[in-house]
Amino acid sequence: MSRDPRSRRALRAQPFRRHPLAAALLLSALAAAPASADEAPDATDIDTVHVTAEQIARQALGTSVITAVDLERMPPANDLSEVIRRMPGINLTGNTASGAYGNFRQIDIRGMGPENTLILVDGRPVSARDSVRMGRSGERNSRGDSNWVPAEAVERIEVLRGPAAARYGSGASGGVVNIITRRPTGDLAGSLTLYGSVPEHADEGGSKRAGFQLSGPLGDRLSFRLYGNVGKTDADSLYLNQDFATGVTPPAGREGVRNRDISGLLRYDINDAHVLELDASVSRQGNIYSGERGVAADGFQRLNDLYGAETNIMLRRAFGLTHRGSYDWGTSRLSAAYDHTDNTRLDEGLAGGPEGSINAGATFSTSELASTRVDGEINLPLAWGGIEQVATLGFEYRDMRLDDPYSMTQSAGSGGGIPGVGEGRSGRSDQQFAALYAEDNLYLGERWTVTPGVRFDHHSQFGNNWSPSLNVQFKLAQDWAVKGGIARAFKAPNLYQANPNYLYYTRGNGCPVLSPNMGSGCYVMGNAGLDPETSVNKEIGIEWAPDGGWHASLTYFHNDYKDKIVAGQERIGLTHDTKGQVFQWSNAPRAVIRGMEGNLKVPLLAGGDVLSWNTNVTWMIENEDKASGQPLSIIPRYTVNTFLDWQPGPRWSFLLTGTFYGRQEAATQSSTTGAPLPPDTRDAYDLWSLSGQYRITPDVRLGAGVANLFDKRLFREGTTSTSASGAGAATYNEPGRSFWVNLTVGF
Repeated sequence: MSRDPRSRRALRAQPFRRHPLAAALLLSALAAAPASADEAPDATDIDTVHVTAEQIARQALGTSVITAVDLERMPPANDLSEVIRRMPGINLTGNTASGAYGNFRQIDIRGMGPENTLILVDGRPVSARDSVRMGRSGERNSRGDSNWVPAEAVERIEVLRGPAAARYGSGASGGVVNIITRRPTGDLAGSLTLYGSVPEHADEGGSKRAGFQLSGPLGDRLSFRLYGNVGKTDADSLYLNQDFATGVTPPAGREGVRNRDISGLLRYDINDAHVLELDASVSRQGNIYSGERGVAADGFQRLNDLYGAETNIMLRRAFGLTHRGSYDWGTSRLSAAYDHTDNTRLDEGLAGGPEGSINAGATFSTSELASTRVDGEINLPLAWGGIEQVATLGFEYRDMRLDDPYSMTQSAGSGGGIPGVGEGRSGRSDQQFAALYAEDNLYLGERWTVTPGVRFDHHSQFGNNWSPSLNVQFKLAQDWAVKGGIARAFKAPNLYQANPNYLYYTRGNGCPVLSPNMGSGCYVMGNAGLDPETSVNKEIGIEWAPDGGWHASLTYFHNDYKDKIVAGQERIGLTHDTKGQVFQWSNAPRAVIRGMEGNLKVPLLAGGDVLSWNTNVTWMIENEDKASGQPLSIIPRYTVNTFLDWQPGPRWSFLLTGTFYGRQEAATQSSTTGAPLPPDTRDAYDLWSLSGQYRITPDVRLGAGVANLFDKRLFREGTTSTSASGAGAATYNEPGRSFWVNLTVGF
């Protein structure tokens, strides 16, 4: 019989049993490395380290872990963001304060915006949203990338905030969400899950889905995992926000979505120390149209004709090959992956008033995004100079290619044309970058853990970038620790912003305040000369983690944000008739984001296994563009998530959750007209949910619950926030009470 490779890993973990906080930091560091969080082929492979670290790091400074059990007890109706949003430092927002596409809010970590939140699946970046055109406001008509894996296929979700995320490279200035799927098991096992959600109000959409997973051996050394999912969330009624109609056209409610997912993985244990995995997945997301549009008020008949149809379809295919090895000197991982997204949608308006609206007689066009990635790393336990340490060395190479011919069909002929820019521009663009990174976890005695690191990126268009980092822990006493960190993070311009062929046109109302329309409107061009966005992220906090289930932490974070990419306000040229003005995407000088995060877990009964109370708090002190004095996004002043967990017996569990959102403020001045806007804010509100679960047999589980228990409904009052007729901060819907039930049958 072959020796279990887990025993070798367990022996290597022995030194860290004496340093549980060091073990927690090591897990956080390894989770931050591309693809390293899926080191285990199943949930038991890292029992020695992972269980200890998870107990400490679950709500620790900068790190949160959502387990499969959490997802069983709080199943999302459709998108994992519904659960991730309840972690410290996280909200759902748009990428700017424009309010455009307000019901498409995405994961925002520490106020840095969704475009600075890097989504990973099994350690690999997911970039499907990069195939969606970015409008002048900096928003995309996109649901984001947190809905490609069904909840039942998730082993755990690791959320990393703050300076430690810098080693991920471009797009991780806010943080990282790593969705880790279930791995093959030693025995043949599987399950079928059915879920349904019914809203109390008929004008709101409900959800239903069915999914399966199956895994097990195919031979002595060959095993597999397979999961699939079929789901549907209905669109809200066209009349949901009727009270806030402009003329006869109300703002759109939440769009529906149809999901189809299938994923397979083959694992080959070459020997006790080497593993090879081949995986492939195909996912399709088709929308169910609810009237969503960028800025314009289409005729109601046009919306009615399209309502309920699929107007955009995202088809994502992903393939990967990974080798992991274990040696006397440490461990290694080498991965190659290919990701292809087809973004097919009915042609939308590209400019000004009709931006995002579907043209009459529109046909379907497809934007294709292909991403090829090779990366790897080694982890080296060392004892140089008598100092216990674990060093990590890694590399990454990525090639991204976009072909979006429809986005180039905006005419360049208004005002007699733009000098040097003709018709028939190519929709093809590409970027490549290569990176090296190094990190060393130094355990200095019983009190200090110091983790210096650096990442070097070379980008094909934007040159070199260095991302140094330093994270430090000091154990004040048996149960107390101070933790802090500082890092430089960055984000390269996206494939639309950096393409000089990409044009946005407005006939007048969208011209900047200092350059009013002179007769032939204004153009905004892509800019190959942009600088990457950068931020210096800092945090410091204190943690209390005694025995007995108690836990508390408090963290202050401060991000100095520079060179944010925005639609430019300074004219760079004129059209041939000298009445049309030309602008570019450009870099804004400086912004500041700072706030506090806190967590408190209280075992209300001995050990906290029967009854416990867990609360996290996020307080946004500042979120401001220093040049304009305007907010970077529409985000609550504070967010409080509280959980009362009662498990009266081995079969029963109950969970009461509450979320409190503070006052939300929109921009006070339009960036285009310069006119002061009404001080429209969204007042503080709270939402409560109640759920229960009963395990009928060890393999059969029934759950049910009520979302928005007290039926607090909020309505979308306008399509955008930043115009005189806008809605301020009220640019999204908060659905009312709904009832859900799910059933899982396993074997």
